[in-house]
Amino acid sequence: MNTFRSIVLIAAVVAAGLQAGTYYVWACAVIPGVARADDHTFVTAINHMNHAIVNPVFMLTFLGTPVLAAAAAVLATPSSRPWAVVALALAIATVVVTFAANIPLNNALDTGAHHPASARAAFETAWQWWNALRVLTSTGALIGLAGALLRA
Repeated sequence: MNTFRSIVLIAAVVAAGLQAGTYYVWACAVIPGVARADDHTFVTAINHMNHAIVNPVFMLTFLGTPVLAAAAAVLATPSSRPWAVVALALAIATVVVTFAANIPLNNALDTGAHHPASARAAFETAWQWWNALRVLTSTGALIGLAGALLRA
């Protein structure tokens, strides 16, 4: 059981790290980079990236992180369980924020592409705020899972 628990925790830490890294890179490189573009280029580029990210590799970590965090919480030792439970809550929060805020903003940007200036204005600041929240929740999940691993 200890080996299986360790494998689950390591997989959860890796998945959470990949997710946190994804949102961090969007926050500190992708969005600032495309922010320098004109409205049409901004909207077109973001729409292309939003479509491209929905792929099996991304979805494996996006949905896999909360699943692995749940497994880690179930398999956790008494000393590591609180860390795993907090990580699970934060991993779920990341998914909820994505579905409740970022995806609707992405969809609105996609449908508003024929009016790039107004589509961008409605998207850019709000999306950055919600993505910053995902950076925090996903990084918190990573820290929680790493804490659980260290205490297992």
